[in-house]
Amino acid sequence: MEGYKLPFRIDLTGKTAVVTAAGGVLMSEFARALGACGARVALIGPHMAGLLPVAESIGDGAFPVEGDCTDRESLAEAHRLISRRFGAADILINGAGGNRPSATTDVEAMAAELPEGAKSFFDLSADAIGDVLDLNILSVFLTTQVFARDMVGRGGNIINISSMNSYRPLTKIPAYSAAKAGVSNLTQWLAVHFAPCGIRVNAIAPGFFVTKQNRALLYAEDGTPTARTAKILAATPQKRFGRPSDLIGTLLWLADDGASGFVTGTVVPVDGGFAAYSGV
Repeated sequence: MEGYKLPFRIDLTGKTAVVTAAGGVLMSEFARALGACGARVALIGPHMAGLLPVAESIGDGAFPVEGDCTDRESLAEAHRLISRRFGAADILINGAGGNRPSATTDVEAMAAELPEGAKSFFDLSADAIGDVLDLNILSVFLTTQVFARDMVGRGGNIINISSMNSYRPLTKIPAYSAAKAGVSNLTQWLAVHFAPCGIRVNAIAPGFFVTKQNRALLYAEDGTPTARTAKILAATPQKRFGRPSDLIGTLLWLADDGASGFVTGTVVPVDGGFAAYSGV
């Protein structure tokens, strides 16, 4: 990956990294960074069309595989293909997740009278909530079941993607907030469970980044910032959204056994100071 800029370089030569949701804004950047450090990178995502440009940007060391991280059989088939191509995984990035409009309220707080047609907490369906929980928590559970089995007895490194929602829930997105709290808790559980096997499990909790999924909440169709964006930036001391590159230093630190070999069960915020600011 000639020309790819890293904040610093670690040596992942000979290691296989599996990245889920690798066609997304953030995970594609993770995949490129791991590839630039010499890893063989398996890219898992629901649509090959989203994976191919990422694979092409990485080069011969990338292998795109369609897979549904909420379906164990789909993951098992992805595991079979990846194992045949690259061997067992050394690093697993559980990046699959996200929210759904159907699990989002239109109002930040309940009131006796709401705008006509506004979707409130009472209008959210069990199917919508379950979909978000599956996308975020079940995906981590199943993907770890499938790929961590090969790590037992040889060691490995699992990095989950949580969120600042896991510390304090945001308005409008109850299912996503609860799901990411679950990801952080599951990260700690897995770290304890797998420690005797030499498998480290940590998570990164990004603050506010603009992605395909949340762009409509942050910017109007004409590109102007929404009122929600104004509130977010007012509560972020660095007064900007994160850039995908802002996460790479933390990723590489956690991915390097020499740098973070005694770190497991942690959730690392990368949030521009959002969690530290009281609003006063």
